[in-house]
Amino acid sequence: MDLASWRMLARTMKNADVVVEVVDIRDPITTRSKRAESMATALEKKLIIVLNKSDLVPLSVAEKWRRILQGLGYNAIYVSARYRLSTRRLRGWIKSMADIKPFSAAVIGYPKTGKSSIINTLRGRKGASTSPIPGSPGYTKSIQLLKIEPGFYMIDTPGVIPAEGGWPDSVIRGRSPEELSDPVPPAAALIEKILKYNRRAFQQAYGISSTDPYEILEDLAVKRGWYYKKTKEPLIEEAARTVIRDYHKAKIPFFVPPEEFV
Repeated sequence: MDLASWRMLARTMKNADVVVEVVDIRDPITTRSKRAESMATALEKKLIIVLNKSDLVPLSVAEKWRRILQGLGYNAIYVSARYRLSTRRLRGWIKSMADIKPFSAAVIGYPKTGKSSIINTLRGRKGASTSPIPGSPGYTKSIQLLKIEPGFYMIDTPGVIPAEGGWPDSVIRGRSPEELSDPVPPAAALIEKILKYNRRAFQQAYGISSTDPYEILEDLAVKRGWYYKKTKEPLIEEAARTVIRDYHKAKIPFFVPPEEFV
């Protein structure tokens, strides 16, 4: 991702009155963009950090993450766009932070944190395209201005923020699994990360008891009947892509505990 992406993000923020950064509450540390947050501060824009997908973690965990971010000086709220939890409160927050009318709020964040889903929930109807997989149909590719209500507009941006979380987050969030020439290394790294926080994650998701990343991929390929035609060996590349897809779709239970940050 080149610097033009950051320039486009800066232009978007300049045209907005409020900036709404959406992060994945399962892993807020690596789905926050400190550079984007610094840009918003430099442009003197009011910033709200939205911890999305709160239905995937215990309430106590959501509360702890909110308190951590608020302790750092940020306006923070946890919501679930999927179940419309606290989305009405979020709407009120955004409106209260706008100094003028009409006003617009720029929604930013890494791919697949749920930016477009939040906009659609606030609108009460579909408008922003959504997809659980980066790069697939429905994935936001251009800036969209969407009306929430009279005098209140939201700017939906494509997932242009280069991931700052390092390996494997920058790979699995920035590209479609089908675009990865070798999906096995990032999938194995993702499996290791998930197992660090939930040793039974793949038992719960697939009925696989192994805790070795490559054994998990091999077992998943065997369970699904995926083999190379010539060698009859398990097709672990397809298993790797499946793990990445299921991570995006929240089919693998895991979250990073707030204590990791403190």
